[in-house]
Amino acid sequence: QVQLVESGGGLVQAGASLRLSCAVSGITFSTYLMGWFRQAPGKEREFVAHINRSGGTTYYADSVKGRFTISRDNAKSTVYLHIFSLKPEDTANYYCAAGRFVGPNTYDTNRAYDYWGQGTQVTVSS
Repeated sequence: QVQLVESGGGLVQAGASLRLSCAVSGITFSTYLMGWFRQAPGKEREFVAHINRSGGTTYYADSVKGRFTISRDNAKSTVYLHIFSLKPEDTANYYCAAGRFVGPNTYDTNRAYDYWGQGTQVTVSS
């Protein structure tokens, strides 16, 4: 059974930082590309960040470049999302996703990923 379990969310003030974690089991983690997405109330789920199998290549949504950092630890089967200088507009449920084959033109699309977590809520107060 494949499981992706996010953690690390919470209620924080604007300007704070958080580290989200996604622990993965049931798959050979190192063979999967990983992504983070988020969904705010009343909005569609949107791409946030992507990392390749080795961790050597990352992509970010323009809206989070410079404030978000994605990383992974293949020994721990965990992917992370460090968020700095949080803004109220970052308020959303954050999901991690795993894809066996994610191409350079599809990493920001929901359909490219095979497995999804349940999400962790991040709420930023102003």
